[in-house]
Amino acid sequence: MLKTIPEVVAQAKANLNLVSIAQALAQSKEQQGVIIDVREPSEFAEKSAAGVINIPRGLLEMKMLQLHPQEDLAIFIHCATSARAVFSAEQLKRVGYNNVSVITSSLDDICNSCC
Repeated sequence: MLKTIPEVVAQAKANLNLVSIAQALAQSKEQQGVIIDVREPSEFAEKSAAGVINIPRGLLEMKMLQLHPQEDLAIFIHCATSARAVFSAEQLKRVGYNNVSVITSSLDDICNSCC
C-alpha cells in the first residue's frame, strides 16, 4: 500500500530530534553547530535567514562530507515545510552524523529569528 508524503514524513519524525528555531539557535551557538537550509538555491535566494548555509537536498550528503566531516557536529536542518528537512536528516543519520535535528518552526519564524 502506498503512503502519502505527509504520512511518510510523520512516520520519519518519530525517529528524529525536532527543535524550534529558538532551540536550534541556542544549541548551535553552544555546540558550534550549523543551520542548513535544504531548499533549492532559487528558493533560498527569494527568502533566507542570515547565517544559514544553503545545501540543496540532492547534494546534501556529498557536500556535508566535504565541508563538515565531523560526525558529532550539531546539525540543524530546515526547509519551507519540513518535509525535505525530515528526509535530509534521515539521510545524514544514515551516512553517520549522530547529532542531527529538524527545525519545526515556519520559514518566516526562521528568517525573523536569524536576521
